[in-house]
Parts: sequence; C-alpha cells; structure tokens
Amino acid sequence: MQNYNIMELMICVAARELGNGRTAGIGAGAPCAAAMLSQKTLAPHLVIMFESGGVDPLLPEIPMSVGDSRTFYRAVMAGSMFEIMQTCSRGMVDYAILGGAQIDMYGNINSTMLGNDHSKPTVRLPGSGGSNDFASLCWRTIIMSVQERKRFVKKLDFVTAPGWLEGGDSREKSGLPSDSGPYRVITNMAVMDFEPETKLMRVISINPGYTFDEIQDNCEFELLKAPRIFTTKPPTATELRILRDQIDPSRHIIGR
Repeated sequence: MQNYNIMELMICVAARELGNGRTAGIGAGAPCAAAMLSQKTLAPHLVIMFESGGVDPLLPEIPMSVGDSRTFYRAVMAGSMFEIMQTCSRGMVDYAILGGAQIDMYGNINSTMLGNDHSKPTVRLPGSGGSNDFASLCWRTIIMSVQERKRFVKKLDFVTAPGWLEGGDSREKSGLPSDSGPYRVITNMAVMDFEPETKLMRVISINPGYTFDEIQDNCEFELLKAPRIFTTKPPTATELRILRDQIDPSRHIIGR
C-alpha cells in the first residue's frame, strides 16, 4: 500500500534529477520543495536561485512565493530579477524547474491564458513571471505537472515559455542556446524526456500503479517509448520524513 501521495512522489523524483554543485532557477511551490529536498539529500551544494533575487539562501522551510522574505534568509546575495536573469543569459544556470497549465509534445509551456482570444480569454492565468527567461536560457528545463488530457495538448492556446518549439533544430534556429531546452517532464504517472532527433516527448519511466496505456489516455498527442522503460523508484522513508517534517510541515504543497 502506498504511504505517499502524488505530489510527494513528483517532488521526490524531481529532487533526484538535480546535480550537486549545480545551479537551479526555481519558483515557489513544488519546484522549490524539490530543490530543498535535493539539498538535504543528494545535492547539499545545489545553489538555489529565485527570480526575485535570492541566491543560495538557507531556507528554514518552504516559502509561500518567490517574494517571500525566506527566499533571502542567510543568502549569498539578495539581488533583483535583473541579476538573476543576467546570470541565466550568461549561461551560468544549469536547471529550471517549471510548471504550466498546458504542455505540448515538444515541451512548450502555456501559463498565460486559455481560449482563442488573448483580449478575452476563457481563463486568464498568472502569466510568465520568470518562466520564459528560465526556459530560454537555463541549460536543462524540468517540467512538473499532473497528467491530464487538458494539460498535455497537441496545440497550446498560448506559448509562454519555449521548449523545443517545433522540434528538430527549430530551437537552435530561433537563436536560443543550442544545447539548452526541456530535459524531463515529471507527472503523477510517469517521467518523460525528449527523443534526441525529433525532440518529441517520450516515456522513460512509469510510476508505480500505472501503465503506458493509462499515460497515453491522459495525453492528446502520441507519446514515444524509450528503448527501455523503467519503473519509477517510489519515495524513500528518508525523503518523506525530510519533506514532511522539515520542508513542508504545514502541508501547504504536499497536502494538495
């Protein structure tokens, strides 16, 4: 019987993708929880950077927003968005961890609006914040999202943050750094990457309790399969203890 929920699983999986001594541009919520968990387990020298200007803080517990004063707690630098985005543009940020309302087969993200008319959208979403800069300029973008057909769509209503654009070499031709781009997509059902040539999303690991058919049924476009598909390792007791007791004791994120 599972002793964890889907949010805890996604956070633990994302935390394992971050390398020690690397830099990560993150937002509030699950991405922040993943970065904090990584620091407290596998990557103690991971440098967390917030778009609001906090660089390498010693977070006492999870902040409620990127402007929360805790994002500057015992930080190496308390700067501004200008310094953070300048660091990204200089190629000094390894990871970005992002979410979105819609994701397409090439890892492009929409967090701006739903509908056909930008001036009168069906739903007005929060917008880019720093996600466009992070997705454009950080070397590896990790996307976290619940897997649903309404989220994994063939065509975005609006492109907020670029993934592999139209696939192939279209990202490089657009002028974005050629070696940067979407790296992982982490959902409650699976972990995906992108096929090297076409840049189409493909399944590389299936989470416990799910099948490939269930993953495909919750996606509008056709997913590729990696040559070898693994079973995702569930959260360990240590990961869950740290996540629940140290990072998010009030269950603001993991209680969703």
